[in-house]
Amino acid sequence: MLSIENPKIEIEEDLETLSDSDSESEEADETLPFNYSITSYGADYPTDSLVKRLDRGDIYVPDFQRGYVWKLKEASKFIESLLLGLPVPGIFLAREQETQKLLVIDGQQRLRTIQYFYNGIFNPTGKKFILNGTSSSQFDGKAYESLNEEDRRRLDDSIIPATIIKQDEPDEPDELSKYQSSIYLIFERLNTGGSRLKEQQIRACLYHGSFNNLIKELNKNPEWRKVYGDIDLYMKDQEYILRFLALYFWGDKYTRPMKGFLNGFMSMNRELQTYSNEDISNVFVNTINLISSCIGNKAFRLKSQRINASIFDAVMVGIASRLKKGSIINEQDILSRYEELLKNQNFLDASVETARTTETLNVKTRLREAINSFVNVV
Repeated sequence: MLSIENPKIEIEEDLETLSDSDSESEEADETLPFNYSITSYGADYPTDSLVKRLDRGDIYVPDFQRGYVWKLKEASKFIESLLLGLPVPGIFLAREQETQKLLVIDGQQRLRTIQYFYNGIFNPTGKKFILNGTSSSQFDGKAYESLNEEDRRRLDDSIIPATIIKQDEPDEPDELSKYQSSIYLIFERLNTGGSRLKEQQIRACLYHGSFNNLIKELNKNPEWRKVYGDIDLYMKDQEYILRFLALYFWGDKYTRPMKGFLNGFMSMNRELQTYSNEDISNVFVNTINLISSCIGNKAFRLKSQRINASIFDAVMVGIASRLKKGSIINEQDILSRYEELLKNQNFLDASVETARTTETLNVKTRLREAINSFVNVV
């Protein structure tokens, strides 16, 4: 494998993003600042080497909603290009510091295609991978095992160029910024396909591990589903769970932007090394069960049928903080305090009557108001 190292790339940028369409309270121009050093280098991988790395898990293809979308004809055309020795587009990989595995940022379709062909099964159909619709009669109808030796060697030695990127930590990171990933920015910009990945989908890719798996399990909680509604294909429901947990456990560390704060919390607790499965499960399940029982599916909503993210995070943190002191006997009081909170002008000013709900002052104001509202429930 040949590689050429490029100079370090300094990233210092504000990324503008559209507002969260699922929440009328999210600000419309939240930016994610970066000031990180990125090292990138080129690497030429023979096809058979890539397949071995994929099979071993050394190259990790994230499990996200879009998945593999190529049809057999598209996949066959790509294999044919390699057999003919034609140049193919490169892939982008990110090296994970903890595991030294390579995370696929862009190139999933190409990598999965060669893996399926070598392993003999076209996974989307579960049938044998036989080339179909190629331009050459010598390849049409062939599986990997039925290629002649010359063609098989040519395929094995075909080169797929890769750009590998690695984040270099800032010299003196503070407690939050050291977990902020500039790989997130690159992933956000480079991932391609029929639909762009949403923020939580990207987090699930970059911070895959025990914490991400736990969030997926908590998302199935029956009471949460009653309150939220149907499973969100873009993982917005999972992002809400993460948002609550981050502000409950780490709220005193909050600084804008919310996106970076959530990235940091998920990265910091990736393998549940800071907050355990039991701690996280108990606080989420106990809180959402109580809210479902006392407030029902109108919880976290104003006039819209959509959950308001600002009301959600504040009410969840407020009730969870009260439950930390012990069980609640007078559940009816929860509903009355909730209704009073929605009339609290300080709370509303920080939650819905501003275009910048994720500003640090607004977040801390509404959390304080919500905690104070439920603190004396018996």
